[in-house]
Amino acid sequence: MTDQLPTPFQNTDFRLDVPDGDDRERRICNRCNFIDYVNPKIVAGSVVIKDDLILICRRAIEPRKGFWTLPAGFMEEGESVEDAARREAREEAMAEIELEGILGVYSVPRISQVQIMFRAKLLSDIAPGPESEEVKLVRWSEIPWSQMAFPTAVWALTHFAQTRHMKIFPPFGNPPGTDKVTR
Repeated sequence: MTDQLPTPFQNTDFRLDVPDGDDRERRICNRCNFIDYVNPKIVAGSVVIKDDLILICRRAIEPRKGFWTLPAGFMEEGESVEDAARREAREEAMAEIELEGILGVYSVPRISQVQIMFRAKLLSDIAPGPESEEVKLVRWSEIPWSQMAFPTAVWALTHFAQTRHMKIFPPFGNPPGTDKVTR
């Protein structure tokens, strides 16, 4: 991907400039004028349920190694957001899931991410995948809130609780007052 190329200070083939019709600096190729748009990364994940239990995963990798989260991760090229959410559940918890719909879309501009979280049903047994130290199904009262890795996982769990008995609802966004966390 072009966002992995050296900076313009390391590579004289690119310069920083504001393209015609744009309002911000971009990397522009000095030879062909290609504009290298560096865009946010997309994370796909899910709140996975079996009966009244919620799937959580203890991270085996940084960032936030050892903390708990929901199965989620970066989309791969050529993958739909739905496929990414299902793949992440398999990678992190060896779980097969059925997506029920979008729960929330969270913006985290500070780290240039858009996180899309689904509601999902667990269809299989679970076991730690390569990115998880431990996985388990917990009751709401057993969620280790102070040990959750990311605020977006807390938001998704909270939004799930608010819609637990609803079949149809509009997807959530960032909760009010969370700008200090995301910017």
